[in-house]
Amino acid sequence: MAEEDPELAALRKKRLAEMQNEQIAQQRLEEQQRQIENQRQAILKGILTNEARERLANIKLAKPEYAMTLENQLIQLAQTRRVTDKITDDQLRQLLQQLTKTQRESKITFKRR
Repeated sequence: MAEEDPELAALRKKRLAEMQNEQIAQQRLEEQQRQIENQRQAILKGILTNEARERLANIKLAKPEYAMTLENQLIQLAQTRRVTDKITDDQLRQLLQQLTKTQRESKITFKRR
């Protein structure tokens, strides 16, 4: 069997170490993302009634971008301690209506002459 070039072996070893480091970094990033999502869900579980959580889950299936914006608003309300009682389904619907109203108002219209 022919001897392997020491330079080639060193390059392979270096590349293998780089790949392992990348994999470890990716695993850490995924773990951080899971922790953040778990914290978000814990906050939402603490401030929403069961019916409101179900509605939010349905919204997340239909319109994920609305759900994310709504979740962010709810979490912000919780972090600033503006929520004293659990948010009901009716209150969640009102927040959603405000959100959709705000997004509708930001549309650009063109007038032709």
